[in-house]
Amino acid sequence: FYQRHRFFSLYSEPPGCLLDTEGWYSITPEAIADQIADRCRCDTVLDAFCGVGGNAIAFAKTCQRVIALDTDATRLALARHNAQIYGVADRIEFILTDFVAFAEAYLSRVDASKQSATGGSVNALGNNASSRKIDVVFLSPPWGGPSYLQGTSRPASPVKGSSDISPTEHPTYSLASIRPLPGDELFALSRRISRNVAYYLPRNTDLAEIGALVKEEDALAAGKGKREKIEIEEEWMGNKLKALTCYFGGLAMGQGHLFD
Repeated sequence: FYQRHRFFSLYSEPPGCLLDTEGWYSITPEAIADQIADRCRCDTVLDAFCGVGGNAIAFAKTCQRVIALDTDATRLALARHNAQIYGVADRIEFILTDFVAFAEAYLSRVDASKQSATGGSVNALGNNASSRKIDVVFLSPPWGGPSYLQGTSRPASPVKGSSDISPTEHPTYSLASIRPLPGDELFALSRRISRNVAYYLPRNTDLAEIGALVKEEDALAAGKGKREKIEIEEEWMGNKLKALTCYFGGLAMGQGHLFD
């Protein structure tokens, strides 16, 4: 509770921001959400797991349209309430649905439009969320609550010049722990919607697993004779590392040519 103004700077603005039990430990701090939103500037962004709206509100400040999904009606109501306090509710389309179901419906409509179009594009499908062209997908899936920090232990490398100091155990978080799909499958589904993906992950996520998300054929398809790179941004609050944001496609530094 003491961090409430880190989560929402307008927390005490009447009638006050609202969070449910899960929201208190899963919401992205506002400063970090704003940083991510600035990196994800686009026309339409999909917030696949919006929760109580921290990221969706930030995206509404930098993007023309935000599609915010969640499977819990109460959290969606809280997110809409919080967005109204920030004055951005009109730019966010809140949808009660599962991301996987939404993605499959979206991709089905895109395929249908390609088959029937005569030189048209996805933009011509219409204005509802399942047909509008999505420029960026933001993934902040459930990590499993505070227990994600337990991870799977692995030995740390000894500190050079400190032979008298014993290596400590540092836990790592596996993408396989993510739900509703394992993290690699969730990413693969998102990349079918857009090459431009921002993935918000625990600070102790296995970096090798992150690196393996971009397959060899996808990396080479980046064009211009260069391999697609992944940018990993550390999200700090004061002297504490809170999370990692991984940028793919045109969101990664120096890969603007991949933004489509």
